[in-house]
Amino acid sequence: MSTRDRLLALFVVVLWGLNFIAIRLGLDHFPPFFLAALRFAVLAIPVMLFVRFPKVRLRWFLLYVAGFGSMQFILLFLAMDLGMPTGLASLVLQTSAPFTVVLGVLFLRERMTLGQVLGLAIAVAGMAVIALDRVRGSDLGAAALLPIGLTVLGGLSWAAGNIGGRLARPDDSLRMTLWMAVVATPPLYVVSLIVEGPAAGFAALSTLGTDSGLRALGGLVYLAIFGTVIGAGLWTTLLGRNDASRVSPMSLLVPVVGITAAYLVLGEVPTVGEIVGAIIVVAGCAAGVMARPRSPRHSAADAQSTTVSPDSEPGDVSELSGGKTPVRSGR
Repeated sequence: MSTRDRLLALFVVVLWGLNFIAIRLGLDHFPPFFLAALRFAVLAIPVMLFVRFPKVRLRWFLLYVAGFGSMQFILLFLAMDLGMPTGLASLVLQTSAPFTVVLGVLFLRERMTLGQVLGLAIAVAGMAVIALDRVRGSDLGAAALLPIGLTVLGGLSWAAGNIGGRLARPDDSLRMTLWMAVVATPPLYVVSLIVEGPAAGFAALSTLGTDSGLRALGGLVYLAIFGTVIGAGLWTTLLGRNDASRVSPMSLLVPVVGITAAYLVLGEVPTVGEIVGAIIVVAGCAAGVMARPRSPRHSAADAQSTTVSPDSEPGDVSELSGGKTPVRSGR
């Protein structure tokens, strides 16, 4: 991996870390489900007009849309709307990495090494430290765990989307991501209509001229252009000319940017317990994702029937992990 590519990867990490600030600005004005729909809606019309639909395996593409495009953002935006700190959300969502490893074992015949098992256990321990710290520091008791639980489920949804994106085997990964925005918009808006009602979204749109509305509009533009188009496009390019095992682990730096940005921009000061838990989670994710996987031996029949892309190693779990590429993570 060249120095230029490393710098580009770090640039994407910064873009995605700042995504969480943009989400917070959006949630200060828009209802969470309506914001999730609006994020993709602003891309839907130009994509339908100018971008050709990719060649994909449809059922796996729909899993990619449901996991990454719909449920991840429904759960994440709801968690943040219920009080999940911005910086902490950027960290907890990275549970998608170990979740992806586990799903790869269950559905793609991957084999976990001892290093991956230990890394996963360490990451779970870090999450437990954060959860206990949140409970002790909140007057809400166990109810303080709800935003964390929703964010963890968002990470699981993201991981399911990773599997769907891998098995969809698109001819163009960026076009698949752009069309994911189109297909994800209607169900997200339906959820908004059912839960929040039609008046909530229109009321937020009618007050875009206010200070909170203008900040939310800026956050929305950032999410659509910098978070999705530029970030996902660069990440796809990097994965196209480098081993995924060298690119994907760099996404574990996203929480560092997210927590720092939340402190500098929003004044969110993490507790000692959250800092300790964050270090443990990042260390566990790094150990699990970067551990060298074992390649299982397949028979000739298995090799012909497997659903894994022929240009990837059967045991290459690291290609699925890290979560923020249009094919593997779509971010």
